[in-house]
Amino acid sequence: MEGDKMEAEGMLRDKPSKETTCGIGFIKGPWLQKFANYKAYVILYGLLGCMFTASFSYAGGIFTTMEKRFKIPSQTMGIISVGNDMSQILVLTVFSYYVGKGHRPRWIAVGIYTVVIFCVLNACLYFFFGPGQDAISLSYEYGSHNNISEESREKELICQDGTNMKCDSSDGNDWGPTVTLFMAQLISGFGGSLFGTLGVSYMDDNTKKSKSPAIFGVSQCLKMFGNVVGYGLASICLNIYISPSLTPRIKPTDPRWVGAFWIGWIILGSSMFVLGSLVGLFPRVLPDAARRRDMREKTEPEEEPASLKDFLATFVRLFKNKVVMCKTMVGILYVFGYLPYWMYMPKYFEVIFKQSAAVANLATGFVGLICSAIGILLSGFVISRFKPKARTLSMWNFIVKVITICGFIVYNFLGCAVNDMQGDISVTGELNATQACNADCHCDFVKYSPVCAYGKSFISPCHAGCNDTIHINGTIAYSNCGCVNEFDANGIQLPQIAMPGICPVDCSDQFKLFLVVVCILKLLGATSQTSNFIVSMRSVEERDKTVAMGFGMTMITIFALIPAPIFFGRVIDSTCLVWGKTCTSKGNCWLYDAQKMRFFINANAGGFLAVGLIFALMAWYYVKDVQIFDPEEEKKKVKFEIIEMEKEKEPKKI
Repeated sequence: MEGDKMEAEGMLRDKPSKETTCGIGFIKGPWLQKFANYKAYVILYGLLGCMFTASFSYAGGIFTTMEKRFKIPSQTMGIISVGNDMSQILVLTVFSYYVGKGHRPRWIAVGIYTVVIFCVLNACLYFFFGPGQDAISLSYEYGSHNNISEESREKELICQDGTNMKCDSSDGNDWGPTVTLFMAQLISGFGGSLFGTLGVSYMDDNTKKSKSPAIFGVSQCLKMFGNVVGYGLASICLNIYISPSLTPRIKPTDPRWVGAFWIGWIILGSSMFVLGSLVGLFPRVLPDAARRRDMREKTEPEEEPASLKDFLATFVRLFKNKVVMCKTMVGILYVFGYLPYWMYMPKYFEVIFKQSAAVANLATGFVGLICSAIGILLSGFVISRFKPKARTLSMWNFIVKVITICGFIVYNFLGCAVNDMQGDISVTGELNATQACNADCHCDFVKYSPVCAYGKSFISPCHAGCNDTIHINGTIAYSNCGCVNEFDANGIQLPQIAMPGICPVDCSDQFKLFLVVVCILKLLGATSQTSNFIVSMRSVEERDKTVAMGFGMTMITIFALIPAPIFFGRVIDSTCLVWGKTCTSKGNCWLYDAQKMRFFINANAGGFLAVGLIFALMAWYYVKDVQIFDPEEEKKKVKFEIIEMEKEKEPKKI
């Protein structure tokens, strides 16, 4: 009789309650309930994180393509990206408090749907505004569209008659793409903040503390793979010309090439819609976690319901928490300094190492992937196995940041030789390409069409002083170029001819060495992610986890993610040598001072990280009382160490 009663109580206890039941509406049932466990959540959340990360990596991968297509300067693109961070402020400061006490998986799904809208708006830019006149003019269909022969088109690029100069009236003053891009970023900010804060706190609350580091490592590894997916997808899409109906006259290696940026957005948006909907089917609390919580309720005070009073009290606790405040300052300075390598890395590869957009994205996505994955997985399992103290983890974070600064110093010495600065640098820092040899050519409004003459690149045939076109091996070249004055060993002047395209630069050795340094920094940086996450989670009360993450992200958003893109966008624009011109305004940059850009970016980034070292040391000091693992786990560790010591003391048998 007693056994039957206990069995009945066990069945009643195992029967899912409303808050532990998977599904929504009519989508419920035992077949779905068997997935209500942390393993299924970690895998699905990791896959969703992979596509979520891929969407923002993809945005960074097509960064320069968007600049070229819509003639947007880097600083303006930085301002556009701030839209994402502006919307996060509202969500992270207030919204995260209330939704953190609600059904978190469903709120994650809602957040992902806003990112899907972000993808749709970005894809619609192509359907709203088309491929652009520049892309059409570089296709074989250009003549049929405009009733102009290929020969006539080429003559538009050579020396001009001052009376026939025509400015570029296409796309330069169209604010439609800029507004659309900003609105897309603004909408995506809601989803990004909910996904990060709610997803991680839900995972941590529904697993044992001893398993959290390893589980977080697996989840982060899956999310990190999103960088490969995003940049790899960008590489594939940018190898396709922007319009399927056009046949390009140039190759993807040409700096004027504009890839099909819109294809990737359709793929990413569809994938996230499906995965986000599946995450929304998870219960409010996983069954195993609910049972552990019920066992603790007898000894722990009941959580207060959401209210303005509790909201204010929560933030007071956070502001008084020295560990939280120090780590927040470290995060702000770290993100500010590292942002150009996250946001502008493909552009960095294109400018500094003369790589095509496709190769730049492929390198950005795959470089350091294995190192990063190994770093996160290894650190997660090492922490779970050896259970180091909070100070040990904080000191490792400090050491990693010191090594990262040294890596930025090394970056300053890695770059390619310059062969495209034909002209004089003016007091404004721009390139004055007008010389005596092309003064009568009136090149002000000639489009960027680089040509190569004996290892020297010119902005266009017009800037090279070319007056005629010729055919060499079936390719149109340019002759009678007044600025091409090269002589052979006997002092005889070589033909004044220029070939289309930039001059090739052998930069493979510097590029490979740069990738090696990046891999080392990614490996070390990945190991600090898990330890930083664990210390952050354990330095606050369990009831404050979601708000603490929201608070930290809010501070990083306000003081790093909003100003940093604008700041570094301005830094990059300040290194521009030649700006494209339209009839009414300045377009995007055609040519950068690679050496100046390399120094400015790395010096500023290293400076911000150096200041962050002060707060990293303060965090190390204040975490001395933070307990990382449960008391039971600590006792097991001590017991294990005592047993090992006793074994060493035992006399060895011969």
